[in-house]
Amino acid sequence: MHRAKCVVAGLAALVSAAILPATAAAAQCGNDASGFQAWVAEFKQQAAGNGISPAVIDQALSGVAYNRATIRADRGQKSFKLSLDQFMQKRGGQTIISRGKKMRAQNVRLFDSIEQRFGVPAGPLIAIWGMETGFGTFMGKEHTLSAVSTLAYDCRRSDYFTNQLYAALQLVERGDLSPAARGAAHGEIGQTQFLPVNVLRFGVDGDGDGHIDMVRSKADALASTANFLRGHGWQPGGGYQPGEVNYAAIQGWNAASVYQQAIAIIGAEIDGY
Repeated sequence: MHRAKCVVAGLAALVSAAILPATAAAAQCGNDASGFQAWVAEFKQQAAGNGISPAVIDQALSGVAYNRATIRADRGQKSFKLSLDQFMQKRGGQTIISRGKKMRAQNVRLFDSIEQRFGVPAGPLIAIWGMETGFGTFMGKEHTLSAVSTLAYDCRRSDYFTNQLYAALQLVERGDLSPAARGAAHGEIGQTQFLPVNVLRFGVDGDGDGHIDMVRSKADALASTANFLRGHGWQPGGGYQPGEVNYAAIQGWNAASVYQQAIAIIGAEIDGY
C-alpha cells in the first residue's frame, strides 16, 4: 500500500522499538545509485550488530540492487492529483464494483467469518482488494527487498524505510517473505499491498496454515486488512462514509483523499449500504 499509503510515519514509530534498535547507527544515505552498494555493505554490518542473524542478512540482501523504477515511482505519484471522478475512472471503479459483488457472493463464508472476527464488512475490504491488485491478479513486478533497500538508502525517507527493511528481514527470518519476492514499487507485499511493518503489526493467519502469506492466501490478505482497519479504530456496525465513525479507519489506509473516498463509494455499492 504505498503510493501514499497504508502506514503513516507515526505508526512506524510505534513499532520501531521492536524492529529497529534505538542504538542503531544509520548507514550513509544517498540520492543516486553511486553509493548504494557501499550502503548495503554498511547496513549488513549494522544489522548484524543489532542482532539480525548473519544467515538471514546474507539470504535477504545478497541479491539486492538499486531500483530506479522504485525511485521514479516515489518521485512521481501523479494519480492522487486527479479529481474523484478521474480517479474512479482511472482505477476502474465500476468494474471493481461489478466484479466485487461476484467476489462477495463467491466467498460468503470467508467474508462472514472476517466480519464476525474483526467487525469489518465485505465492501471496503473488497474495494481495497480490487483497487490494490485487481483481486490478486497483479501484485507488482519489482524485487521487494531491492525496492525497500533502495528507499532505505535514499535520503528522502531513509529512517522510515530503514524501519521497513528491518521488518522485511524479520519476515524473511520467519519464512513469511521470500528473498526472491516481487511486489509493488515501494516494497508493498501481497494481494492488498502491505508494507513489511504492517505485516508484522497487523498480519493475520486467516487460513490457519501457520504462516501469514499475503501473496498466495486471500484469506490471510483480507483478514490482515480487516485487522489493519480495526487497529485504526474501526467500530463494528458503524458507517464508513465521510463524516461517519469508521471513515477515519479508511483514512488510515491511504493518505490520499480521492483514494479514501473511492474505498467508501465502492464499498457501499458492494455492501448495498
